[in-house]
Amino acid sequence: MVTLFLKEIKEFFSSITGYLVVIVYLLVNSMFMWIFRGNFNVFDIGIANIDTLFIISPWVFLFLVPAITMNMFAGELKSGTMELLLTRPLSEFQVILSKYLAAVVLVLIALIPTLFYLFSIHSLADPVGNVDFGAIFGSYIGLFFLAAVYSAIGVFASSFSKNAIISFLLSVLLCYVFFLGFENLAFLGFSGKISYIIISLGINDHYRSISRGVVDSRDIVYFLSVISVFVFLTKLRLESRKW
Repeated sequence: MVTLFLKEIKEFFSSITGYLVVIVYLLVNSMFMWIFRGNFNVFDIGIANIDTLFIISPWVFLFLVPAITMNMFAGELKSGTMELLLTRPLSEFQVILSKYLAAVVLVLIALIPTLFYLFSIHSLADPVGNVDFGAIFGSYIGLFFLAAVYSAIGVFASSFSKNAIISFLLSVLLCYVFFLGFENLAFLGFSGKISYIIISLGINDHYRSISRGVVDSRDIVYFLSVISVFVFLTKLRLESRKW
C-alpha cells in the first residue's frame, strides 16, 4: 500500500505537468492577493489577513484537484495495468485508499508554500504580528477538508473512463455540484427548513462555517461522510468491472 502511495507521488512529479499544476495554483492566488487591484488585493483592503486565499482556493481547486486525480485510475485502465494491480496482495479498498491519500498529500504539498503569505501578512501587520491566527487556522482546516472531498470525488471520477480528459471534466462537474450546486438549487423556490437542509448538503455551507474559525463537529462529520461515500462508490465501480 505504501509502495503504491509513493508511486503516485513520484509519477505526479515525474513530468512537468505536476510542477505546472502547483505553480499555477500559487500563481493565481498570488496575482489576486498582491497584484490585481480590487477587493481581493491585500494592499487595497488594508487589512492584515489572507482571506483572499480561502476565497479563491475553492474555485482554483475545482480544476487543480481534478488535474491531480484524473489519471490515477484512468491511466491504469488505459495502459491495461488495472487488472494486474488488482491481482496484487492488496484489497480494492487499499488500492483506492493509496491513490486517494496520494491525491490529498499532493494538494497539501501545493498548500505548504502558501504559508509564505501568512509570514508576509504577519510582517505587514500594524503592529507586527497583529493577525487573527485562530481564524486563519480554522480556514486552513476548512481548506484541507474541502481538498479532501474534492480528492475523493476526483478519484471516483477517474475510475469511470480510460480517457483522463473525460475523468477531469466529470470530476470538475461533480465538485462544482457539491460545492455550489445544492446552494443554487435551494434558491429555486424552496424556503424555510427545506431550503436550509438542501444548502447543508453542499460543501460551501460547511466550508464557510469552519472558515470562521469555529471547528464544529457537525462540519467534520459532513466532510468525512462525503469522503466515505465517494470512496465506497469508487470501490463499487471497480467491483463492477468483474461483473
